[in-house]
Amino acid sequence: MQQLPTVDYQSPNAAKEFVESLRNTGFGVLKNHPIPQELVESIYKHWQEFFNSEEKHEFLFNKETQDGYFPPEVSEVAKGFTVKDIKEYFHVYPKGRVPAQLEAEIREYYRLANEFAQELLSWVQAEAPEDVRARFSIDLKDMIKESEQTLLRILHYPPMTGDEEPGAIRAAAHGDINLLTVLPAANEPGLQVQRQDGSWLDVPCDFGSLIINIGDMLQEASGDYFPSTIHRVINPTGKASTKSRISLPLFLHPRPDVVLSERYTADSYLQERLRELGVK
Repeated sequence: MQQLPTVDYQSPNAAKEFVESLRNTGFGVLKNHPIPQELVESIYKHWQEFFNSEEKHEFLFNKETQDGYFPPEVSEVAKGFTVKDIKEYFHVYPKGRVPAQLEAEIREYYRLANEFAQELLSWVQAEAPEDVRARFSIDLKDMIKESEQTLLRILHYPPMTGDEEPGAIRAAAHGDINLLTVLPAANEPGLQVQRQDGSWLDVPCDFGSLIINIGDMLQEASGDYFPSTIHRVINPTGKASTKSRISLPLFLHPRPDVVLSERYTADSYLQERLRELGVK
């Protein structure tokens, strides 16, 4: 199966190549980027320990604030599906709860990834045609500035047991709600992106790669110029099925009052989608 191309962040043509990849596939993969790999590896290790512990149940999610721990039985059902994904996860917001022993590290990652994301949004805006740029109510990077809606999700896909519900996979095909999603390569493969012809491309999981995809809000704000791409996480087979998979997506959300289009503010769009997902 074909893989997405990888763009070298330090290349002089990085911005152009990255935005071209986003435009053509909805995804961009970066290497030699400034997010420290040691920090990501340490987060994976410490959060795996957290998900293996009973402590996670003390942080059960709050339906109003959407922060905290979401157990497998309340995991999302992707739009158009009836079976829950095989995963559990923890939501970190700027003012949300985090276990004390994990806080310093995850807050530092949140800060670094957010700063880097502003640069990526600047690339997207600079490389967009003039008529698309004219649609943006404010600069893309300023949409997420001081946003308390940007969400860091620590995802745990447990090892397969053989007792999974028929048709269930780790993450059913879905699009993201937000502007861009920033994701360090997971510790196990499985992420795939759908092409326009319906076939699937593997997303590289070389440790140290950073994967960025377009969400529905950027598609809305750009008048469909930047396509929100359907993606999924497939179930592992063989020896890999005995392993956990940890993933660390940062979902870049504008402040609630930001105008996306004539139809939506960021808040009205988000509330509509949360209701569709059944978590609101």
